[in-house]
Amino acid sequence: RNGRDPSPSDPRFHQQMIYAVCSTVYAAFRSALGRHIAWGFTPSGASEDGAHRLRLRPHARHERNAYYDKEQGELCFGYYRADREVAGRNLPGSRVFTCLSHDIIAHEVTHALLDGLRTQFTMPTGADVLAFHEAFADLVAIFQHFSYEKVLQSAIRKARGNLRDASMLTDIARQFGHTTGQGRALRSAVNDFDKTGKPKIYGADDEAHDLGSVLVSAIFEAFETIFKRKTDRYIKLATNGSGVLPPGDPSPDLLSVLADEASKLASQVLSICIRAIDYCPPIDLEFGEFLRAVITADYNLVPDDPWGYREALIDAFRKRQIYPRNVDSFSEDALLWRAPMSAVPDIEDLSFGILKFEGDPGRPSGQDELRRQACALGRIVSDPQYLRSFGFARRGDPRLGKDAIDLPCVQSIRSSRRAGPDGQVVFDLVAEVTQRRTVLDPDGKPDFDFYGGATVTLGPGGEVRYSISKSVLNEERLKRQKAFVYSEAGSRYWTSREGRMSPESQLFRLLHS
Repeated sequence: RNGRDPSPSDPRFHQQMIYAVCSTVYAAFRSALGRHIAWGFTPSGASEDGAHRLRLRPHARHERNAYYDKEQGELCFGYYRADREVAGRNLPGSRVFTCLSHDIIAHEVTHALLDGLRTQFTMPTGADVLAFHEAFADLVAIFQHFSYEKVLQSAIRKARGNLRDASMLTDIARQFGHTTGQGRALRSAVNDFDKTGKPKIYGADDEAHDLGSVLVSAIFEAFETIFKRKTDRYIKLATNGSGVLPPGDPSPDLLSVLADEASKLASQVLSICIRAIDYCPPIDLEFGEFLRAVITADYNLVPDDPWGYREALIDAFRKRQIYPRNVDSFSEDALLWRAPMSAVPDIEDLSFGILKFEGDPGRPSGQDELRRQACALGRIVSDPQYLRSFGFARRGDPRLGKDAIDLPCVQSIRSSRRAGPDGQVVFDLVAEVTQRRTVLDPDGKPDFDFYGGATVTLGPGGEVRYSISKSVLNEERLKRQKAFVYSEAGSRYWTSREGRMSPESQLFRLLHS
């Protein structure tokens, strides 16, 4: 109410809508990670005050699409005419603006934020990478629904406390689906179950959105399980121990309690998922690795887990046969990331007593300080005796064959400040280091880039707590990427230019079209 009145016919309100939702999502990321978020694109030009900003284009072009343009550093929202046959509160043939869809805005700005956190996640090395981008953006949009009190209470009242039946909360981009011939929302958090009630299982050959829906469903099921655990006592109190609500609407007091618990839990689960990005490898992410990242991120902040958050997540992934590689069991202990196999010395130049901040640990350091930090980390990760711990290889390694290899590169180095439920504050330094290998195909097919590297987490004393690595010499992973790049599905996102396979420049426009 402090700005323009809500009006679909007012272009200035369109601008306000898109800015407000993007700002809200950005704030959720900043709160979860304890720092400002850098963008992953290179700006074509800074604003008058020198700031590096994401450009928002509410009326980019006439098309049924919206996407993040990494090359230009902008979010582009299309507009279109609705079909002759529509569903819901829509007029046939009316003009529809994607910039007025809360879900589409939240989805697109999440692509940009995720690109800033892991810029190599825009390289389509396998089906999971593309599907993860879509799933993560959908999860952010869904859990943002729970931050609007009136919407939340109305949805829970109509669903009588059963979140699975609260389509207002679980549907994604309802108007887009209603006006483009689908007759329902574009996607949903709960529509991957078959007629027998069993969830759809993971299949790497699925289309990106279908595969992503499996991950969305797993996270939402875990959320729903925890919600039931937390609210069961209130429902039993309200029903004299039966646990069965009588016909009609829930009492106002019960409705208020259920909505409050759902809102708090949605914020917690979203924060867990966002924090997990700091525990993901820097390249070629798989769903199973994201589960390990989620479990590790939550364990580090809340070791005791009284409500069984991690148990619910593990069970939901197990039901869908989302299994991580190279673990001995599907237990919490086995899923936690470990310290490097070989002892890596503390990096004293990266201890928090030496780091220089721009007034606050959550703000990015200056260029000189970032260069100093990167050099300090680079001296360790490029030391021949520690290369294996970070997934690297030295030039001339016979396992490379005729392939060329670059020097390791420090992609980013950022501070992180996280507050736990008991008020404890955890400080870390999180860095991405990668190494590019140019694969020369012996069959005469175009060359392509294959990356190795690690996400390195350092404690306040400069100790290396984690090196979440993927080796540049891993031949099995190389075979999987090669098979995807040259497959029918992969060819949609890769193109041959001058004897090299390169990712399509407008990846998200292509993915969403």
